Amino acid sequence: MANNVNEVSKENWILSTFPEWGTYLNEEIEETVVEAGTVSMWWLGCTGIWLKSHEGTNILCDLWCGTGKRTHGDGTMKKGHQMMRMSGVQKMQPNLRTQPFVIDPFEIKNVSALVVTHIHSDHLDINTAAAVHQNCPDAKFVGPKEVVNTWLKWGIPEEKTIIVKPGDEVKIKDVNIVALEAFDRTALVTCEDPNEVLKGKMPQDMDEIAVNYLFETSGGNIYHAGDSHYSNMFAKHGNEHKIDVCLGAYGENPRGITDKVTSVDMLRMAESLNAKVVIPVHYDIWANFMADPKEITEIWKFKKDRLKYDFKPYIWQVGGKFTYPTNKDDLEFNFYRGFDDVFTVENDTPFTSFL
Repeated sequence: MANNVNEVSKENWILSTFPEWGTYLNEEIEETVVEAGTVSMWWLGCTGIWLKSHEGTNILCDLWCGTGKRTHGDGTMKKGHQMMRMSGVQKMQPNLRTQPFVIDPFEIKNVSALVVTHIHSDHLDINTAAAVHQNCPDAKFVGPKEVVNTWLKWGIPEEKTIIVKPGDEVKIKDVNIVALEAFDRTALVTCEDPNEVLKGKMPQDMDEIAVNYLFETSGGNIYHAGDSHYSNMFAKHGNEHKIDVCLGAYGENPRGITDKVTSVDMLRMAESLNAKVVIPVHYDIWANFMADPKEITEIWKFKKDRLKYDFKPYIWQVGGKFTYPTNKDDLEFNFYRGFDDVFTVENDTPFTSFL
């Protein structure tokens, strides 16, 4: 830390401030011992999670270390962007990043696998890939075909990659990862060539660009829906697999846009999957898609007795820890508030009236 204003520069300000949480969360995750019969997760922002099993296996999913808009530019949408294709917009999308970076990717240790749901850049991140590749030489890179092709283009060795499609299973130490169908219609209209016209053509093969995942652990099974929209196929997944916790990409869709799962469909997803807990994610990250997750809780309260819901919502905070089944009935996360050792040593104020 500089002690003189003449020593301060933009560069050392960035290095001394960013990431905003430093290694605080890295240290917490590394030091956490997951009890037998449980599984722990930390929310890293967007749909990024860190999963840690009782056996000590660490799996990173969809960690994104990038930014949204950083300038107004010329005020127009990039030609060929999926939002432009989807709705015919021309004005720039005001998707500012609204969350701090709660983890330092370049201090990541002991990750056994980086798992990515789909091709979009707020899930498939070169910084995360570089950090895992450099720090965790034995880590596997698991994703659908086009995700793996991107990793290869970035320099990840082919022998470290595993291509998955729906129905495939990958064993990472004690954790079994099941790839399942994704339902991300936004991904289907994503095309790198801005001059290519998609109208009237057959769509891409979803299985090559996106999958959902079920992480089967000794402490419970976690279903990660990536950026999937609501689908009746969730019920099929719920019939075929035991699902304890499901995570879905929740958000408030702007007019004329359907890109995130709404509150009602978050509840439908949980019911269809036969989950015990539903956790909304993704609503935190984009300024133009922000939503209040407590809407889910209020609608759940309104419906739960009549519809006999067998699940509960859980409202998380970025950087927070969730342990299943320990926290399955909590409904809401709150950070440790500290000061539980108050007055364990003599306080030092001029008079007690200060208190």
